[in-house]
This record gives sequence, C-alpha cells and structure tokens, in this order.
Amino acid sequence: VYYRQGNYSVALEHCNKALEISLEVFGERHPDVANSYNNIGVVYSSQGNYSVALEHYTKALEIRLAIFGERHPAVAGSYNNIGAVYDNQGNYSVALEHYTKALEIRLAIFGERHPAVADSYNNIGMVCYSQGNHPVALEHYNKALEIQLAVFGERYPDVATEYNNIGLVYDSQGNYSVALEHYNKALEIRLAIFGERHPDVAMSYNNIGYVYDSQGNYSVALEHYNKALEIKLAIFGERHPDVATSYNNIGLDYWRQCKYPAALAYY
Repeated sequence: VYYRQGNYSVALEHCNKALEISLEVFGERHPDVANSYNNIGVVYSSQGNYSVALEHYTKALEIRLAIFGERHPAVAGSYNNIGAVYDNQGNYSVALEHYTKALEIRLAIFGERHPAVADSYNNIGMVCYSQGNHPVALEHYNKALEIQLAVFGERYPDVATEYNNIGLVYDSQGNYSVALEHYNKALEIRLAIFGERHPDVAMSYNNIGYVYDSQGNYSVALEHYNKALEIKLAIFGERHPDVATSYNNIGLDYWRQCKYPAALAYY
C-alpha cells in the first residue's frame, strides 16, 4: 500500500521488518526471504538507487535458483528485475542478457501465448530501441502486441502501450504516417479505458503532437500539445517535470513558427 502511494521510506521500513522476521523464522534459503529481498529491491529501484536495488535483486535470484532451479517463474522474474536495473543504468548489453534469460525461462514454462512472455518481448524491444536497433525493436514489440491482443483483446492498457512503443520506432525512423496510426490507436484505447484525465492519455496527445510538429503541421501539433498540457496541469499541478516538458514543446512549436514572444512566454 505504501509503495503504491509513493511513500517509499515507509514501504522500505515494512519490507525490512518482513525480511527480518522471515530470516529469523525460515533462515536464508526460503521463498519468503527471496520475496522480501525482491520487494526491497523494487523500492530502491523506484527511488533510483540502482546499486542497492541490484544487490537485493541478486540475493533474491541466488535464493530462488538454490530452491527452484533455473526453470521457475520467480527466477525469470528476478532475471527480469535485474535486467531492468541495468536498463535504467544504460548498460544495455547486460540488460539484454538478463531480459533474454527471463524470456527463455518464460517460453519454456508458459509457451508463446502468455502475458509474461509478452512482457519479456517488450523489454527486449525497449533495450533494442535504446540501442538504436529499430528493426529488432520493432520485431519484439510486434511479438508482444500479437500476444497481448490474443490474451487481452484490443481494449487493454498493455495493448495501448505496445501500440505507443511501435509508434515510437516508426517516429524515430521518420515514418510519420505509420507512427501516427499507432499513436492514435494507443490514444483511442487509453481514452476508452481511462477517460480524458490520465497521464497516459497526456502522453499520447504529446506523441501525436510531436509527429505533426516533425511534419511541419504546427497548428495541429499545438492543439495536441495543449491537450497534453491541460491534462498534466489537472493531474500534477504547475510544478512537475512533465508539465515543464509540455511548456517546452509548446514553446518550440511557436519558435518554429517564428512567433518568438509566444515561444518566450512558454519557455
């Protein structure tokens, strides 16, 4: 509960208490102890303290391997979490190694059509995208999307995320029409699920605005940037990094139109 509220210090306090009790009752080699180490790692990772998160994730992995062996969902989860830390640190080759291990285990356990497998394909796609390997990223994103559509149907948050990720790849390749098609699909799903006032909806409006901006269609870009800004202000208030990003985007749009006083007002 405290973790979901973003109250990480209190969450960490309770996770450490759980670990202390589990160690006292069960000793080091027990699934509950591994789970506690993992949960502590999740909190530290959310705080951006990746080195300490990695330490706890690695302890969880060691225990899980000793208890379950290589082929177990919890072991795959540990490999995935360690991969996420390296991913966030920009160490993409090591992240890819761990994400691939997680995928192999999940495929062996669940087969191709499973949400955890889709998650692994998506994570590998993100690393490949970050490395600038767009064709391989696209291949993995499409695999993830195919599984998610088969499991969840069209109206599901992860499906919207996958459309968005595919749009990002096409956007980066300069294929704006296809990018726009995927961004609009993501937006439609997010509006249907969340309504207008949600961070993911704001993200979609922003991404669509960016495509129009790149095409030189500044008036339509501005329309979408403003929608994103309105949602962000309603959710986060004035003083938030995402709000600053929207102000910057609108300022850039005015600057490209040579409307310098308006640009300056948003900068």
